[in-house]
Amino acid sequence: MKQKVLFVCIHNSARSQMAEAFLNQLCGDAFEAQSAGIEPGKLNPVVVEAMREVGVDISGNRTKSCAEMLTSRQQFAFVVTVCDETSAERCPIFPGGMTRLHWGFPDPSGFQGTPEEKLAFTRGVRDEIKAKIEAWCAEMCATA
Repeated sequence: MKQKVLFVCIHNSARSQMAEAFLNQLCGDAFEAQSAGIEPGKLNPVVVEAMREVGVDISGNRTKSCAEMLTSRQQFAFVVTVCDETSAERCPIFPGGMTRLHWGFPDPSGFQGTPEEKLAFTRGVRDEIKAKIEAWCAEMCATA
């Protein structure tokens, strides 16, 4: 039976979407990942492009709210907040008896600069998230 994991951030437009996609891709036999935000926004097109570069298409994803996850009555084994440290006070608390983790990543929606610079910064966050997911999967599979 797969363990359910919920990735949560503010807008569900970037970091949580990337984490969801990577966990489902890299460790989908052991985990089923979903994502949500406290103020769902619009999927970040720079994130969609950065993910497409590594062969992951999230263009069809939609942003979801934490309230939607609560009303779905799903039971999550893990809830992982991915807000950066500067937004930690706004990072959602998700009720329930699951294991809570916090992995802080910078928010691509706040990146400044040219489109190329924003994409370069987003690639860095994408790669950090992927590395964290890979390490967590290796750790979790080793303890199973």
